[in-house]
Amino acid sequence: MHFLIGKAELFIPYSSSLKEKRKIIKSIIDKSRKRFNISIREVDFQDKWQHALLGFAAVGDSESFLLNMSQSLQLSLDGYEMEVIRFEFDLEKME
Repeated sequence: MHFLIGKAELFIPYSSSLKEKRKIIKSIIDKSRKRFNISIREVDFQDKWQHALLGFAAVGDSESFLLNMSQSLQLSLDGYEMEVIRFEFDLEKME
């Protein structure tokens, strides 16, 4: 069994309020959960209008599957009107 943990730091330049930011983040989280079947949540910068940090995790039967998933997740984030400041992940094997 393999597992993936990671984080994505986002800059949302067109957000002018927390309400607007939350709408964007909720959309990203909902679509990512449905598309990739991952656990994902906003974990920092909840009080900033244009900044967000998402944490995510997934379990899979192979490292290549999780690597492809993380690359697809990163590409999907590029589809939104925002800048991905940092995207980091780690793959581990559990015996």
